[in-house]
Amino acid sequence: MAVQQYKVTGMTCGHCEMSVREEVGEIPGIEAIEVSAKTGDLKVTAGSAIDDAKILAAVEEAGYSAVRA
Repeated sequence: MAVQQYKVTGMTCGHCEMSVREEVGEIPGIEAIEVSAKTGDLKVTAGSAIDDAKILAAVEEAGYSAVRA
């Protein structure tokens, strides 16, 4: 199991969290997503190695930017 943390900028509310969760959740192999608009934290858990590029692209697709924490 792999766990990776990211810092997301631009989120301000629960709807922002939901948008990020939906986009990241579409990536195959992702098992759990924890996201907080308050702290800007995104924690992704997957069954195998996590592809940072896919996570960052999904966050961007949701309308935000992220960096690996």
